[in-house]
Amino acid sequence: MKGIIFALLGGACITLQGVANSRISGDIGTWQAAAVTQLTGCILALIILLFARDGSREGFTSVKPLYRIGGALGAVIIFSEVTSIQTIGVTFTISALLIAQLCLTFIVDLNGWFGMKKRKISPAQFIGIGMMIAGVVILKF
Repeated sequence: MKGIIFALLGGACITLQGVANSRISGDIGTWQAAAVTQLTGCILALIILLFARDGSREGFTSVKPLYRIGGALGAVIIFSEVTSIQTIGVTFTISALLIAQLCLTFIVDLNGWFGMKKRKISPAQFIGIGMMIAGVVILKF
C-alpha cells in the first residue's frame, strides 16, 4: 500500500511540476526552467538528506557511473515535457509520458537491464498498454 501511495504522490507531482515548468519557461526559457527545477530539486534533496541521514557518504562512490546520469536525464525530461505541454497540452503530454514509461519498463523488465530481475510480460499486460494507447487516441479525437 505504501508503494501505491508514493506512486500516486509522484505522479501528481510530475503533473504539477510539468505545468509549473511550462509557466516558468514562458517567462525565462525552457532550458532555464529545467536548470531552476533541477537546482531547487537538488537543494531540497540535500536538505532532506541532512535530516534523514539514511545512508553513508561512501555510498556515493559505490554507484556505477552509468547510473549517475539519472539526474542528468531530468533536464531532458523537463525540456521534453515543457515543450510537449506547450504544444499539445497537459492531458496529452501526461498520457504520452505514461505510455512511453510503460513501454520502456516492459523492455527493461524483459531484458533485466540496470540489474533488475528479468520478468516475463503477460498477454494481459500487452492488451493493457494497447488499451491505454487506444484511449489516448480516442481522447485526442
